[in-house]
Amino acid sequence: MNNPMSHLRLGALALLWGSSFLLIKLALAALAPTQIALARIALGALVLLGLCALRGLRPRGGPSLWRRVAVAALFASALPWVLFGVGEQTVGSGLTGVLNATTPLWTLLFGLLVGREARLTGTRIGGLVLGFLGVLLILAPWRGGEELSWGVLACLGAAASYGVGYVYIGRKLTGPDIPPPLALAAMQMVAATGLAVLALPIDGLRPIGWDPVALLAVAVLGVLGTGLAFALNYQLIADEGATTASTVAYLMPIVSVLLGRLVLDEPLGWRVLAGMAVVLLGVALTRNHRPTTPTPAEPTPPEPPTAPAATTTAATATAGPATIQQPTTATPTATTAKREHGLRVYADLARNHPMK
Repeated sequence: MNNPMSHLRLGALALLWGSSFLLIKLALAALAPTQIALARIALGALVLLGLCALRGLRPRGGPSLWRRVAVAALFASALPWVLFGVGEQTVGSGLTGVLNATTPLWTLLFGLLVGREARLTGTRIGGLVLGFLGVLLILAPWRGGEELSWGVLACLGAAASYGVGYVYIGRKLTGPDIPPPLALAAMQMVAATGLAVLALPIDGLRPIGWDPVALLAVAVLGVLGTGLAFALNYQLIADEGATTASTVAYLMPIVSVLLGRLVLDEPLGWRVLAGMAVVLLGVALTRNHRPTTPTPAEPTPPEPPTAPAATTTAATATAGPATIQQPTTATPTATTAKREHGLRVYADLARNHPMK
């Protein structure tokens, strides 16, 4: 990897996102699913707004942008987080993590339906089919459908909602009029907070139980798993590119299954483990194509005339709205490269589950 800290960031992301299903299960001891979603989203919004303040960013936009952000917030944040809470009332946290691993399959499927995916090879089609066969192996419909509960359907619905959200973000929130990724993420969390408040009457008007472990789980889920994780993911993509960062998708279900077993003593059936392996293999095959955006390469010693452009691009990747220190060296080519690189980073964030 280009940055020695990237290994730590990748491991931290796998732990934060992989443990989110365990934290939801613990939080259900005191809170309803909609209460968990609201608390998580609101805390994540506060963290992201704080990071924006530190960077000097102001999350704002016109009515058109806020409408698009609200749609993204519904499908990529509020709805899946409520559905995961509903599902985990009857489904183990480890199995939930495995079902969540189908998100890239849903994203590809919905991308095909709306014409977003142009480079479709036989390998990717085979990966899509294989991934969903892995889901069938887990659910085992030939056993009379005993594994196909409402909770499982809710978890699959959450993963499918992520897929809709990410396809929408890739189509509607990656243009030149879009604010920097951190500001846009804060806007999405603010919009999702409002949506979660509207969902409270479903089951969230009951009193909150007093359980220190459950309340701590929600706090960790919101502050670390939602707010801090975005900053880690953004920096990882900026340093290493989306291909390297996407490997977290293969680590998350493993973390969730292990934590469910070690902390909650959840059973590990052979079908779940085999199905997880098949799903992850299918996901890997769907990503076996030439990326549409180049991965940032390891910097090489440039010739003097091109050095300012490399410096400008690196500053953009790590600091978002960075300022150019030496105006005399900022050529139109360097400015254009900086702008295009910033847009590529956000597009990669949208495809790499920034709000897991």
